[in-house]
Amino acid sequence: MERHTLAPRPGWQQTVEAQGLIYPLTRHPDGELRPYWDESAYYSFTLPEVEALEETVEELHAMCLAAAEHLVTYDRLADLGVHDPRVAELITESWHRRAELPSLYGRFDLHYDGTGPAKMLEYNADTPTSLVEAASPQWFWMEERFPGADQWNSLHERLVAAWERQAPLLPPGAPLHFAHSAGDELGEDLMTVAYLEETARQAGLETAAIPVEEIGWDGLTGRFVDQRLRFLRACFKLYPWEWLTTDAFGPHVLDTLDNGGGTGSTLWIEPVWKMLLSNKALLAILWELYPDHPHLLPAYLDGPRELAGTTGYAAKPLLGREGEGVTLHPPGAPAAPRDPQDPCCYQQLAPLPDFDGNRVVLGAWIVENEAAGLGIRESSGPITDEYARFLPHVIR
Repeated sequence: MERHTLAPRPGWQQTVEAQGLIYPLTRHPDGELRPYWDESAYYSFTLPEVEALEETVEELHAMCLAAAEHLVTYDRLADLGVHDPRVAELITESWHRRAELPSLYGRFDLHYDGTGPAKMLEYNADTPTSLVEAASPQWFWMEERFPGADQWNSLHERLVAAWERQAPLLPPGAPLHFAHSAGDELGEDLMTVAYLEETARQAGLETAAIPVEEIGWDGLTGRFVDQRLRFLRACFKLYPWEWLTTDAFGPHVLDTLDNGGGTGSTLWIEPVWKMLLSNKALLAILWELYPDHPHLLPAYLDGPRELAGTTGYAAKPLLGREGEGVTLHPPGAPAAPRDPQDPCCYQQLAPLPDFDGNRVVLGAWIVENEAAGLGIRESSGPITDEYARFLPHVIR
């Protein structure tokens, strides 16, 4: 794994915007717009490195599924902060009927610098973003800048194939709706959903797009409807389950949930069992089940334990994205007070690999159960947050 610098292409911004990345710049707190898509540098990997990372991702995914089975079998959903009996019941039912429910993709965030085993930082299994840039612009960048090179990137083909395989699980005679939140000002959620909708169309599915805020409720029939008053029979949503179940219409979501077998009126993708994986408590469960595993960092739910005095720790809220609420505590530092109503996971502090002052996280994608591609984000600070940059890569 190496970092290389090079001059960006003339007109790079217009190029990547035309390829679906309509958010190539990020406005920083000082008001300045700086590149989010950053092609002033790129990373290269050897083929053996990529093959090893693929094996790591698929092993971690299998371990996460085993952890989900453990949580359900031993009735430990309270460890995830799930205290509503109805939600817990539906998660459990969904897990048992997962073979009947479409489930598409996820993204592992990995600590890796090319010198040792990759370590899992977290698993974004419900609403992962940075998909568009990983699947499309970086592939076209490689074809233009390094003709004949290769890249860890089979995302598009695998997503289309996944929709083709899962089409029989969808309710017949109705479009598959794709929903995003209109509250996303950058357009990232919109374009992620639009891209996934395009892969579904290429798989032969009838689709329809809708903002989450425009999903209606028909009180006469007791069903969700779109702007044309068509029933939402199946809906992919880039909207976290913890929001979906607690919003004003949350009770309707639970009451009408098609949880496998067509017993309800709306089938949601990702399915509700993904709440077992999209929670930072999973990190502690994995360490409990697989202590000293080479691809895991020690993690606990009841406090930092020995980490406070040895390696230090990161305190991560159980739910969140873009590094929000994460705090870092070096060894020996006084513990910061935490709100008991806001539980967190305490994970061993693993300072991000530093390449010339750039802190790096690998975002390794999985589609269904197979490793599918790589996206790389860099940050100037120790936490990968909303101001991180996306850099392309090649296999040398």
